[in-house]
Amino acid sequence: MSESRAWPPFVIISALTLICAVVAGVTGGAAGAELTRGPSAAEIRQASAEEMARRWRTWPAGKVFPALLPYIAEQGGEEKARRVGISSRTDCAAAVDVALRSALRTAGCRAVLRATYLDALQGVVVTIGVAAFPDQASALAARTAFPKAGRPAPGLRALAFPQTVTDRFTAAARQTSSLAQAGPYLVLTTAGQVDGRPARSVGRQRSTIFAFASDLEERVLTALATPARPDCAGKDWQC
Repeated sequence: MSESRAWPPFVIISALTLICAVVAGVTGGAAGAELTRGPSAAEIRQASAEEMARRWRTWPAGKVFPALLPYIAEQGGEEKARRVGISSRTDCAAAVDVALRSALRTAGCRAVLRATYLDALQGVVVTIGVAAFPDQASALAARTAFPKAGRPAPGLRALAFPQTVTDRFTAAARQTSSLAQAGPYLVLTTAGQVDGRPARSVGRQRSTIFAFASDLEERVLTALATPARPDCAGKDWQC
């Protein structure tokens, strides 16, 4: 007949210590791996999207609106539009006509940045607006509120600068408009002639003189909405 025997206390304690050490080692290894692993693909995409959505606020104004913007002229060939000035106001309501303010507010508009440009011949003035939203769905929702077919009103408000050739660019002088959307941004334009003639006095409009405004719009939008490869060590990134 076999005889049962209890293990000595020090053996039990040693075994428990070993088990705890193994568990701690496994747990610590997992935690260490989590802390030292690189960002996942999903985290990189999220970081890229968040960086893009902050550009309206983190980029210098001159990066959003360069001093010169290239475009294709009516006669062909590349010309450059010159920036006249940038508005110091960024509130959404001040940048658009009254009829659009509610739609922008409902869509969560964060800011509208505006700058005004002159074509190379200094005969056409264009105000460009960058409307920033929390995400792409919000920007798309706001887009539906704007008129189609290039009608200038209701739309982006004209931005004139006193004592420049743009000082006659008023609400009545707006003759056409355009808009494009990518990511969390809407880029809007409104254009007219530097002499300030009202749209109603023009008669049949030669729309090709304003076609370059869409080129300016696309240049600004492409820069703002092109994803960048995240730099997870950089101060502007959170991966």
